[in-house]
Amino acid sequence: MTKMISGAIGIALFAAVASLVSSLSVSAQQNQMSFFITSAGPGNGANLGGLAGADKVCQTLAAAAGAGNRTWRAYLSAAAAAGQPAVNARDRIGKGPWMNVKGVVVAKSVADLHSDANNLGGETSLTEKGAPVPGNQHDILTGSQADGTLQTGDAPCGNWTSAESSGGAMVGHHNKQGGGAAPMSWNAAHSSKGCSQQNLIATGGNGYFYCFAN
Repeated sequence: MTKMISGAIGIALFAAVASLVSSLSVSAQQNQMSFFITSAGPGNGANLGGLAGADKVCQTLAAAAGAGNRTWRAYLSAAAAAGQPAVNARDRIGKGPWMNVKGVVVAKSVADLHSDANNLGGETSLTEKGAPVPGNQHDILTGSQADGTLQTGDAPCGNWTSAESSGGAMVGHHNKQGGGAAPMSWNAAHSSKGCSQQNLIATGGNGYFYCFAN
């Protein structure tokens, strides 16, 4: 009987230690995370509160996932306005390399990120929680061209302050699948049909965007 009790205690202790090690491993991976897709948008279409508001969302979600010890920026471009120059998404995110929550490197540098060699896709472009983005919500807001510079034409959804049914913003396909002019582009697949939450959902998104640590 004593041996049985001792064995049971040993098994329980081993399970507890294994669980702790697994938890610490996940936590360590999260702390190393430097790229994710937002698991939720603000819920007001493409009105993200401007670039500053979008950055705050990135920082808040990263902190909740245990990776708030870095400076996070939204991968979004914005047109010149109010005396401020245009902003290119590629210039906001640092130099890389970047890895997802599971420790997988998705791009080694800015040049690598904007080349066919990047490791972005449905299985690697994950949320800060480590979850895949549903395929029917694969439109990710960027307001950018394929090289990471500002989209042509009008400002992307009023520089991320509009949730109107008019206007639009360039989106990418996180899983590199679907329709549009460039369906395999992660950052410049096609423009959204409007800026409201309903417009984004109808287009194939949900107000998500990319976040990078720099």
